[in-house]
Amino acid sequence: MSKLSGKTAVVTGASKGIGAAIAKALAAEGAAVAVNYASSREGADKVVAEITAAGGKAIAVQASVASSDDVTRLFDETQKAFGGVDILVNNAGVYAFAPIEDFTEAEYRRQFDTNVLGLLLATSEAAKRFSPDGGSVINISSGATTVDIPTASVYTATKAAVDSITRVLAKELGPRKIRVNAIAPGAVETEGTHATGIIGSDLEVQMVAQTPLGRMGQPSDIAPVAVFLASLDSAWITGEIIAVAGGNR
Repeated sequence: MSKLSGKTAVVTGASKGIGAAIAKALAAEGAAVAVNYASSREGADKVVAEITAAGGKAIAVQASVASSDDVTRLFDETQKAFGGVDILVNNAGVYAFAPIEDFTEAEYRRQFDTNVLGLLLATSEAAKRFSPDGGSVINISSGATTVDIPTASVYTATKAAVDSITRVLAKELGPRKIRVNAIAPGAVETEGTHATGIIGSDLEVQMVAQTPLGRMGQPSDIAPVAVFLASLDSAWITGEIIAVAGGNR
């Protein structure tokens, strides 16, 4: 039997990159997956098509994690389709790097609304819906919290909050058999790092040079760790932030 047979997962921000890889990996282990997206319907539909073509179950659900109404609807549609929720992956995230002199309140709110408020709203909703058997919450943090990247003060602050929330909720929800862990990826090649010009830049060269394993990460490096944290293989693990960063810290 597959590790996640009979389970249902919600993966936020799953239309591309790390989220898409996690959604497909969870489905490959038997989970039914709600592929959440904010704007890229085409990307989400592609992920769903790949999952169903491989014999899995998936639906695409548009929702902004920064909206409580949208988050409620995301879980309503998931339960309507699959009958329950057992796993939440808080992957939706945004970032932008800028010198502190260019700091703006609008950018602060944009990043915190998705990266922190969105995580809290989704986890609150999931906690209400997990069965008495418990569940698994997997937050996507970042290696940025330990490598201290200049110009990334706002983004790093959001992910430091993710780490703290992970540890607090692990203690708060543990008595209900709900495990809460985080994955902290290092530099990963995604559509986002291509779009922002990191790939092919001096910054990429610098990040690879600082990584003991000598390369950028791929979404496929992150997804198996999410499967591990979603499954009973990690039944005695909660409150941990697991670096998946090629040794860069």
